Amino acid sequence: MQQLNYAQVIIEVNDKHDTNHLIGPLQKALDERVPGARVDVRQLDTGKPITMPVEIRISGGDMTALRQEAEKVKEFLRATPYAQRVRDDWGEDTFAVKLQTDSDRANVAGITNLDVAASSAAGINGRQVTVLREGDKQIPIVARMRMEERAQLADVQNLYVYSLQGAQKVPLRQVSSVEYGMQTEKVRRRNQYRTITVSCMAEPGHLPSEIMSAARPQLTAFAAQLPSGYRMDIGGSEEEQVKGFKNQTVVLIISLVAIYLTLVYQFRNAIKPFVVFAAVPYGVVGGLVALWVMDTPFGFMAFLGIISLVGLIVSHIIVLFDFIEEKHAEGEPLKQAVLDAGIMRLRPVMITVLALVIALVPLAMHGGPLWEPMCYAQMGGMMVATFITLLLVPVIYSIFVLDLKLIKWEAAGDAKEEAPESTEPEAAAPEAATASEVEATAAEVEATLSSIEESSEVATDKSEAEHEEVGANAGDASRS
Repeated sequence: MQQLNYAQVIIEVNDKHDTNHLIGPLQKALDERVPGARVDVRQLDTGKPITMPVEIRISGGDMTALRQEAEKVKEFLRATPYAQRVRDDWGEDTFAVKLQTDSDRANVAGITNLDVAASSAAGINGRQVTVLREGDKQIPIVARMRMEERAQLADVQNLYVYSLQGAQKVPLRQVSSVEYGMQTEKVRRRNQYRTITVSCMAEPGHLPSEIMSAARPQLTAFAAQLPSGYRMDIGGSEEEQVKGFKNQTVVLIISLVAIYLTLVYQFRNAIKPFVVFAAVPYGVVGGLVALWVMDTPFGFMAFLGIISLVGLIVSHIIVLFDFIEEKHAEGEPLKQAVLDAGIMRLRPVMITVLALVIALVPLAMHGGPLWEPMCYAQMGGMMVATFITLLLVPVIYSIFVLDLKLIKWEAAGDAKEEAPESTEPEAAAPEAATASEVEATAAEVEATLSSIEESSEVATDKSEAEHEEVGANAGDASRS
């Protein structure tokens, strides 16, 4: 909606970095030279538009109570360092003139409330009766009382009220009375509740988060003492920041889970992906340190750079980790495989990192405040993560193999060393087997000899019996 008492001026500067330095001097000069006006000098929003950087919303039912609670919040913010231009969105109460119509007198005179409203509005503000065309322009013609007839508030009672449905007309003072008072000009609602928003700006060189950090204990105590049916909400840049970080955190968790499942499928192991993720926290710390060194605030773009940094670090660790696994498959000892991986993969990792850092330098130098946080986070994180990848990841891998025993490592040399140790029990086993076989053989020989002796005795007895029988038969024959 068009507002005749509102104007916006956009100033373009040659250097993007001069914007923050100009806000303070411009604000001070305009406050001194433009009295009676509310002037806010702000940097143009690069993301989602925010009405005010710091906003405290109070919702309830009674307008008077909301006014009182809003004044308490204003006192908190005025006493907070770095806060300036504290105000609310309802504005100050304005002077208002109200016409109270006497229904009984109006009915007797044949006048309605609509007649009173239309006549008073036409007399004071005017009423458009026609349009004058002049070339391609249309000039409205408004009929209203002369200036001297409407210069004072008492002149309103001298108006005549004309009926829209008849020829009746009566003086306004006969059917209504004039009342004066202060009233709220604008009443805003949020989620169908009356809501007053107390807001402020941060001083040049300071952030809205500094104001909220200083005022948070008082605001927490204030929210706890609010009567039933009233509540306090935090808006402004903090609300948008929380929403943005929440969405980005969900994306980060989904990305980490997807990367983990991919690594499990690649290495056929559920423990090895944790070695890959070991250097990620150090890279994140490097990105935060870079933001601190460059004096850049941690915002949405910086958080976006940290999220993308996780994927870049994991890709570089996989290059080193995959080489160690190849040497493991070839049967190389652990120490030699780790050393070879650090030496052989040094050049490809360094080339990739330097290419990324050099490519981000122009964007960091000329991209302006929008892209600088993301570039600094990625550049600092990658440089720190590179050294961590080449130095710490082999150490963590060795700890998982030697100390924690979570990863098995079998080299060809280890098998050869175990071979001589296994021959001694195998040599002792044949000796034990030979002794048992000798004993069994001796027992079999004794059993065989005893069986032979028994069979020979039986044969002798049979031969003697046959000789006796033959002799007897021969005697019988001689007798016959």
